[in-house]
Amino acid sequence: MSWLLAVLGAIGIAPFLREALRPRMNAQARRSAPGAFAALPQGLTHYRWLGAADGPIAVCVHGLTTPSPVWDAIADTLGDMGYRVLVYDLYGRGYSDRARGPQDADFFARQLSDLLEDQGIESAITLLGYSMGAVIAPRFAAQHPARVRQMALLAPAGVGHDLGPAARLMANTGILGTWAMLLVYARSLRRALEAERGQPSAVPDIVDIQIAQTRHRGFLPAVLSSLRHTLDTDCEADHRALAEAETPLLAIWAEEDEVIPIAGRETLNEWNPAARQSAVPGAGHALPYSHAAEVGAILRRQLAD
Repeated sequence: MSWLLAVLGAIGIAPFLREALRPRMNAQARRSAPGAFAALPQGLTHYRWLGAADGPIAVCVHGLTTPSPVWDAIADTLGDMGYRVLVYDLYGRGYSDRARGPQDADFFARQLSDLLEDQGIESAITLLGYSMGAVIAPRFAAQHPARVRQMALLAPAGVGHDLGPAARLMANTGILGTWAMLLVYARSLRRALEAERGQPSAVPDIVDIQIAQTRHRGFLPAVLSSLRHTLDTDCEADHRALAEAETPLLAIWAEEDEVIPIAGRETLNEWNPAARQSAVPGAGHALPYSHAAEVGAILRRQLAD
């Protein structure tokens, strides 16, 4: 019986031990990072300035597991439109710190606010959000309506997303969910990403960039915390606040998105009837890099100068 308990104990502790043994995101890991770093109150944040050398500012917020390079192709389009483009890694992703604390929308909105202050940005910005970033962006805009000139959301979460039964299990079952996340999520994510390899992409190394994150300590707990605290509710209150503030809003949906179904546009229309909405035929959830040209064309037509 003692051997059985020992085996069960080893199985129970193994995922936590493996996570503890992963390399930290530290100075050595950041040596090859492009861009720069801002020492913010919650932690070090990796950012890059792209696009035009001068002009109005666009800030791009990425999603749950895709770090800031997911915006590279879209940033090129925005630059051609005359925007200076600020992209950055959310805490727990890319080269940014694995900051402690529940990662809810307020947590990430504070990171954005702190970064804008660090960069001396006082003018109203064009704010873009992709997937989970489309939860963070409305929260920030609802809190700081005078700081957002207009907003564009790609495949917006918070309007009826479905992350699947496995993610729901991990999010809703406490320590068991944490154990399952540490045991299987990295492998599952890598498998899904490898299935994308070879498909057309405007960001050629996006698969390798995403896989690299899974090998560093803190990424998996950050994803789990976001599942539990950012993606656990809808954004109705924030979107209604944007409608009341008359903040111009553009939503771009992917017609074949299985994570954030296009049916969410009906919900968004109910919350904010003034929102402009477009859809990209044939696109799935990876539309910022799988259909960057189509997204860029919509942005050119719809964003204010």
